[in-house]
Amino acid sequence: MSTLSPELIPNPDEELIYAGEPNEETTGGSQWREAVRTLRRSPLAIIGMIMIAFFLVVAIFAPWIAPYDPGDGQWLNQITPGNYPGPSAEHWLGLDQLGRDVFSRLVWGARQSLIIGVVSLVIGASAGILLGLIAGAFGGWIDTVCMRIVDIMLSIPGLLFAIGLAALLGQSLTSVMIAIAVVNVPIFARLLRGQMLGQRRADYVLAATSVGVSRSGIVFRHVLPNSLTAVIVQGTLTLATSIIDAAGLAFLGLSSPDPSVAEWGRMLTDAQSALSTAPMLAILPGVAIVITALGFTLVGEQMREALDPKYRR
Repeated sequence: MSTLSPELIPNPDEELIYAGEPNEETTGGSQWREAVRTLRRSPLAIIGMIMIAFFLVVAIFAPWIAPYDPGDGQWLNQITPGNYPGPSAEHWLGLDQLGRDVFSRLVWGARQSLIIGVVSLVIGASAGILLGLIAGAFGGWIDTVCMRIVDIMLSIPGLLFAIGLAALLGQSLTSVMIAIAVVNVPIFARLLRGQMLGQRRADYVLAATSVGVSRSGIVFRHVLPNSLTAVIVQGTLTLATSIIDAAGLAFLGLSSPDPSVAEWGRMLTDAQSALSTAPMLAILPGVAIVITALGFTLVGEQMREALDPKYRR
């Protein structure tokens, strides 16, 4: 039987690289740098980033931008049945049916929507990533149990599931955030599990296994980092839907019971009685919801095209 000379036998590090282990020059930092360059050249991504930046600036600097307290109804004496003061030098977007400044409520509503969207995304994504990691790393009966739980959650329409949870937990902002987070869990769990299953048979995983790398080392050092790209993109898209879902739950009266809390969905609910006489009370928060969700959606879709080789030209 013939043998190889020692100088022809590659060392383990070279074997991993030859077998396709990702490194910064192939998939790591360069992939994100290329994605950033692609996003900079995309008009849709630039438009989306401008929308998001505007939304973030308004939400962060709401106390300095809003001229009045959003719950202050000191101008209620100016409201008469069927007559709501419109834009003026003192109130740029007029007053609502309780004598509160509409512009101030829109500004503070941006902060409220951002908090709800980010918190629900963090909770839902964290739980979903943990569930998907367990299913993708262990496989077998553990994978089966985790995926059956995900299938049960996905069998219920998302908004209906969120409404039921929010109603069960009680009327509060915390209930809304938990309800939206729970609805997002199966999305991230199934996505990460699918990405990990696809990575599990990659050449660099087989090479790492052949040189004795432990399962935990393969999962946490190689498979998981290379599976998170799709999860990050999905997080951007989910943030847009979380803002819409939060507005929907608030519209149904499942958000904070405090009427002074400025939230875009609550503004839509309050405007129902004035649609015929002051439609702008409903149009303004509706446009704010659409613009914010559109910004995150545009950036998320362009990120997906920039990071997924199937979409690259």
